[in-house]
Amino acid sequence: MSILTIENMSHSFGDRILFSNVSFRLLKGDHIGLIGANGEGKSTFMKIITDQILPDEGTIKWNNKFSIGYMDQLVDLKEGITALNFLKEAFINLFDIENKINSLYIDLGNMNEKEMNKTLNKIMIMQEILDKNNFYSINSQIQATAAGLGINELLDKDVSALSGGQRTKILLAKLLLQKPDILLLDEPTNHLDEEHIEWLKDYLLNYENAFILISHDNSFLNNVINVVYHLEHKTLTRYEGNYNYFIKLYEIRKEQRLIEYKEQQNEITKLEDYIRKNKARASTSKQAKSREKKLDKIERIEIKKEVIKPHFNFKSVAMQESIVFEASNLIIGYNKPLSRSLNLKMKRGQKIAITGANGLGKTTLLKTLLGVLKPISGKVILSEHRKIGYFEQEVEEDTTTSVLYDVWSDFPDLTQTEVRKELARCGLTRQHIDSPINILSGGEQAKVRLCKLINEPTNVLVLDEPTNHLDIHAKNELKRALKEYEGGIILVCHEPEFYRDIATDVWDYEEWGDFSKQ
Repeated sequence: MSILTIENMSHSFGDRILFSNVSFRLLKGDHIGLIGANGEGKSTFMKIITDQILPDEGTIKWNNKFSIGYMDQLVDLKEGITALNFLKEAFINLFDIENKINSLYIDLGNMNEKEMNKTLNKIMIMQEILDKNNFYSINSQIQATAAGLGINELLDKDVSALSGGQRTKILLAKLLLQKPDILLLDEPTNHLDEEHIEWLKDYLLNYENAFILISHDNSFLNNVINVVYHLEHKTLTRYEGNYNYFIKLYEIRKEQRLIEYKEQQNEITKLEDYIRKNKARASTSKQAKSREKKLDKIERIEIKKEVIKPHFNFKSVAMQESIVFEASNLIIGYNKPLSRSLNLKMKRGQKIAITGANGLGKTTLLKTLLGVLKPISGKVILSEHRKIGYFEQEVEEDTTTSVLYDVWSDFPDLTQTEVRKELARCGLTRQHIDSPINILSGGEQAKVRLCKLINEPTNVLVLDEPTNHLDIHAKNELKRALKEYEGGIILVCHEPEFYRDIATDVWDYEEWGDFSKQ
């Protein structure tokens, strides 16, 4: 049974075409992975099917028998409501039924026998709905989901005081508790650590209903999907199977397409040569015209351009001292401590991966070591010869300045041509470079920030979850560049397959003792 059917959909941003006459269908039981390089239009696709954006052309038909669940980041989390009560809103329909039952029980005393029997029958039907939906285990359902996503400590907090990452996890928890017929998930693992990614993986693997998932975590994707829709060069192609099967089939199809293209080009060349040589001759003009008709009927095979792959090379300068920083009796935090007393040291050339659950204070630690935040107590001594490049996590780019002028303002000594060249090396097209930053996808914005970083000579890189939003090509290239970087690295990351070959040391924030949660 078709849940969602899209036919002949096209959509553009200015002169940038994202979809050209595409078709799509979501069937009952489909666990779809929507994949494609940064900027191809995956998040825009989600916005179109949830009526946030109207397509230029085409039809989009939802089967109205099914409920849809989409994690809307624009939901207003009003002050004065705890995260626990916000999550209880996932069951609002069941609470309404309970209120109706209680109201009917109150009214029973004023009814005659016939009305009472009719009302009791109505109560029985509503009670069955509550029982069927496990109404009396709502609190335990919330606790289990909160534990799975690592947000137990947030349940008593006011939702208006949550950080961006915490907010995302609360919204995801509510969506999962609602158990819609169709889940629409746009990069749900971005703010989850390894343990909670595993929990979500198991949840989706056993999810009985349909979902559409956007994720650049290919291991996660591969484990939970049974259909791939590949968005590339304005078209959507459906593949039955998981991500690994898609990769194999995609390469085979690409090779077959290339063979067919070469054969067709040979045929076209022969036909064109014959027409050119024989069209003017009276004795052969009839045959030439026949071949001309045949040539016109040929449906031309197009070889799609390869996805532009980024190339990152970090500029390193010598570090004169052997110690980058030394922290003594350091306690980090804001109003409350987020760590016990820490004594840390980083040596020249050391590459450190910092792991641990979200919300513990890893970003706070980075900012304290860099001197952006003051510690609650203790001190940090930084080398005077440090040249630090800092990649912040989840920077909100709402400026309408073009990408070109934003980067150029940071590097005024470069010519416009040189700035364009550097941005192109990072995998950005001319259209990206001339666009306002705020219309770029998360992955494209990350590439702009990486472009700035690779053009600033450094001897220490501090990277706070740099792989969020990056597609597989950018992620692999960043990994290669970091392995070759001659300076020191501090890297916050939840992907062992990314940091394992880079790090000389791993600091597990959770092993540093008991401390207050953020």
